[in-house]
Amino acid sequence: MSRLLVTGSEYRTIPLACQLFQSSEPLPLDCGRSLETFQIAYQTYGELNADKTNAVLVCHALTGDQHVADRHPITGKPGWWETLVGPGKPVDTKRYFVICSNVIGGCMGSTGPASINPATGKPWGLDFPVITIDDMVRAQSRLIEHLEIPDLFCVIGGSMGGMQALEWCASYGDRVFSAMPIATAARQSSQNIAFNEVGRQAVMADPEWRAGRYLEEGTTPAKGLAVARMAAHITYLSDEALHRKFGRNLQNRQKITFGFDADFQVESYLRHQGISFVDRFDANSYLYITRAMDYFDLAADFGGVLANSFTGTKARFCLVSFTSDWLYPTRESRAIVQALNAVAANVSFVEIDTDKGHDAFLLHEPELFATVRGFLESAGAKRGLTAAEEGISGEGI
Repeated sequence: MSRLLVTGSEYRTIPLACQLFQSSEPLPLDCGRSLETFQIAYQTYGELNADKTNAVLVCHALTGDQHVADRHPITGKPGWWETLVGPGKPVDTKRYFVICSNVIGGCMGSTGPASINPATGKPWGLDFPVITIDDMVRAQSRLIEHLEIPDLFCVIGGSMGGMQALEWCASYGDRVFSAMPIATAARQSSQNIAFNEVGRQAVMADPEWRAGRYLEEGTTPAKGLAVARMAAHITYLSDEALHRKFGRNLQNRQKITFGFDADFQVESYLRHQGISFVDRFDANSYLYITRAMDYFDLAADFGGVLANSFTGTKARFCLVSFTSDWLYPTRESRAIVQALNAVAANVSFVEIDTDKGHDAFLLHEPELFATVRGFLESAGAKRGLTAAEEGISGEGI
């Protein structure tokens, strides 16, 4: 499997070493359309036990992908949650069978706007149907069925991954034993919709976007996508974290230039973040996935009452928030906890004191690691994943 990537004016084919699930059964979508066929790229780590009771589904955030704990084929960097997932780590692949899939609408092997439309033989572009978080989860459920796993021991994810975890519990509650939504919300806030709109407008204002047909026309909206990433990246951090890292330090100069070059280190950092993002992500995927987050409102299908979405749930929940996360602040997690309490669900909640901002869930955060390990071990004991399960050997992809 490979992915077509546009860099500047050149095409590159990137080999993607991962597993692939292809479905010829139509996938109905919330927009009223359907994908007649679709595929999901995914990675697995560890081994499924004989009873198939140790499967952990890791859901990635907006710009993540299936490479949660192995080297990324494009960037060459470690997996995006390699601090948390692996042998002996909180999500212990010696004990759990970990699955991570690239979402529908993504650009790392799953069907998305950069995929070929079977009806035209050309990239979908904006002809790709608008997707939702529910659609992503519906496609994931097909993958889990394909793997012949009757129910998941745990669904875990941060940010948009946390939205997927919540959607799993609302739509497939009888197939989820436990869930860990981290740094997330039950619906996208007006402020976050606004930030996403700024990013989308930056992409669409780039003349190389070509009304979404840049793959056909051999261009790429690199500048627009980079600006979108720069704006979004600010929301992933906190004022304290930015000040601690950069302050007002100048970039390779002793004094300001009275111009618009990157005088400050923070400007240079953001420009680097924007440029490197273009090398690994598809601009149209950015439009579609941010839109899916905007449309997320878990209570909407349950009479506008969030508690109703969890009625009858038997899953065990652990929610985590971070004190300096202004993208998905603690009040969003508390609202979910209150809804779970209203239906007498089994729920615990941890607010971690940190100044690292929203991205704290991706960074070295010992209290998060301890929380994840403790919750999984506790749920595992209830699930019957005793020490004997730890005899499962090896890590495999």
